[in-house]
Amino acid sequence: MRVGLTGASGLLGRALAGALEARGDEVVVLARPGSAPSTRPTIPWDPSARAIAPEDARRLGGLDAVVNLAGAGIGERRWSLARRRAIRDSRVDATRFVAELLARADSRAHLVSASAIGYYGSRGDEILDETSGPGEGFLADVCVAWEDAAQGYAVAGGEVAVLRTGIVLDARGGALARQLPLFRAGLGGRLGPGTQWVSPISLDDHVRATLFALDHRLGGALNLVAPTPATNAELTRALARALHRPGLVAVPSFALRLALGAQMAEELLLASQRALPGRLEAAGFAFAHPTLDAVVRAALA
Repeated sequence: MRVGLTGASGLLGRALAGALEARGDEVVVLARPGSAPSTRPTIPWDPSARAIAPEDARRLGGLDAVVNLAGAGIGERRWSLARRRAIRDSRVDATRFVAELLARADSRAHLVSASAIGYYGSRGDEILDETSGPGEGFLADVCVAWEDAAQGYAVAGGEVAVLRTGIVLDARGGALARQLPLFRAGLGGRLGPGTQWVSPISLDDHVRATLFALDHRLGGALNLVAPTPATNAELTRALARALHRPGLVAVPSFALRLALGAQMAEELLLASQRALPGRLEAAGFAFAHPTLDAVVRAALA
């Protein structure tokens, strides 16, 4: 299979590209201006300027699938107005452009496009599956626009799957990499009340689930989360156990709001999302790390 990949330099993109190549697939990187040079076949493009050379656009017609993971990091810095615009535009512009390019291509590649469980907003103890409607807030609005951009390809007759990803736990990047130094120093602890639900998944299972979606040409929304969501306090205890550290510190909500800004703290760290991978499991996907402790062990391995 020849698979186009946007966001190839990120944590998910690097892991997915390696897994595809390990099983004999060819990865073709869609590279923005200024991207690091790649040894893989590359298609230069600039979704913000809607720019791609005609001959490179034609090369998209030779792909069996495109996995679209492009997007600015949501937790890397405070959400100024400019940062919020970059978070939204980097996702929506890239997704809309790739959907339009695939719609004009000679063949019909399978589009697997990223989204997030931020789609659901903060929902307390409510169990969220793929039939649950969108929530409220900045991230929910971004995810709705992100998914709508991908559906432009479905309107043109293409196959589209959207991956509503939870918290991908891996020591090499993402939220866990930022927290690990504190936990290893014995200073880790729950965030806010600790009763808010989180829906983690191991990096390995995220990659395996993406490959499963590609191989089975799944369409529609898929929650990429482990089947056992946990509260923030439970996640804290699991990390502390795995690292043999106390994990007794509690960071009050007001301190998070002061440090990050109210909106970022509420939507990233204090939001409650109890999501389940209903459609993945119904399709026959088996998680390698189905429990919280297994996800944590895999993340730290």
